[in-house]
Amino acid sequence: EVQLVESGGGLVQAGGSLRLSCAASGFRFDDYAFGWFRQAPGKEREGISCISSADGYTYYADSVKGRFTISSDNANDTVYLQMDSLKPEDTAVYYCAAGDHFTTPQAMGLVRPARYEMSYWGKGTLVTVSS
Repeated sequence: EVQLVESGGGLVQAGGSLRLSCAASGFRFDDYAFGWFRQAPGKEREGISCISSADGYTYYADSVKGRFTISSDNANDTVYLQMDSLKPEDTAVYYCAAGDHFTTPQAMGLVRPARYEMSYWGKGTLVTVSS
């Protein structure tokens, strides 16, 4: 069974940090790129960062560039999102997703034109940043 399980969300004050984890199972980790999306109440889903260890790229949305860092631990089939200098507008449900190495940046809208779809999705973890 394919699974992506996010953890690490919670409540944090503005200016604080959180590290999200995404544990993958049920498929070959190295065959996929990984990304983090978020969706705030009443807003569209936003692709914020992706990584491909095979192709050697990372991408970030402007909204998180310089504050968030994505990384992957291929030995443990886990992807991380280190979030620093958090702001109240970062409050959202954060989702981990896996996709094709070549298409993931466009599937996430981080490279235009946005198209394609991610292959697998987690159920999300809530991040709340208080002011």
